[in-house]
Amino acid sequence: MDKNFVVRDYQNNDYKKLKELWEVTGLGGSHRGDDDTIIAHSLEIGGRLIVIENTETGEIIGSSWMTFDGRRIHLHHIGVKPEFQNQGLGKLLTKESLKHAKNKGYQIKLEVHQTNKKAVEIYKKLGFTFLGDYDIYIVRDLNSLSF
Repeated sequence: MDKNFVVRDYQNNDYKKLKELWEVTGLGGSHRGDDDTIIAHSLEIGGRLIVIENTETGEIIGSSWMTFDGRRIHLHHIGVKPEFQNQGLGKLLTKESLKHAKNKGYQIKLEVHQTNKKAVEIYKKLGFTFLGDYDIYIVRDLNSLSF
């Protein structure tokens, strides 16, 4: 890892830079309900969000967001800006996330698109196993429901 990169916990003043990272990597955004309020709440109830910062520029170049549901840790928004990919930073973030889960004593679960072959290989090498042919569904806009 570059000597100017540091892995650290998310801080409230990181949100604008984190949002930029998520937009560039397609990991998050307002359409997903990912905002600073949700992040703060997630952290309050046992989640963790780690970032990789370029200390020379102050830029957030990678993130891994772990949420906790009381049963297991869910790994979200793990990614690295395109210009910093293929340097082992995604693997580093995944390992740090696994260490966190191990220290807490909970299982860790993630979702990854089948076409993201690089990520799938990293996850498999680090011990994740495929759960099977599950379809994943979501309701993002609860106000659209009529019952």
